[in-house]
Amino acid sequence: MSVVDSALTREVLRDISKRPLDISQLSVHVTRGVVHLQGRVDKLRGSSHHDLDLHEEMGIIVRLLKQKPGIRDVCCEVELMGDDSSLKRFDGTRRVARF
Repeated sequence: MSVVDSALTREVLRDISKRPLDISQLSVHVTRGVVHLQGRVDKLRGSSHHDLDLHEEMGIIVRLLKQKPGIRDVCCEVELMGDDSSLKRFDGTRRVARF
């Protein structure tokens, strides 16, 4: 991994961690300017964001990341955990959904 990709990975992790999400099961890495997000995302336990829409939140994250200098694209293959512990698939790649 290049120095630039390592720095971008740290920056992406820092930006995502500012959101009210549990990303403990999320893998984040950047390769040649392409962000790869894989794993599971859930609402933070004990958070005051009870009405948080995880799908909408991931859409916001993908849009924010695509605006960052040095980021060419975002490949997002994330499973969203709901309040009922059911999984929903979020695929934020360009081929499936535009943000």
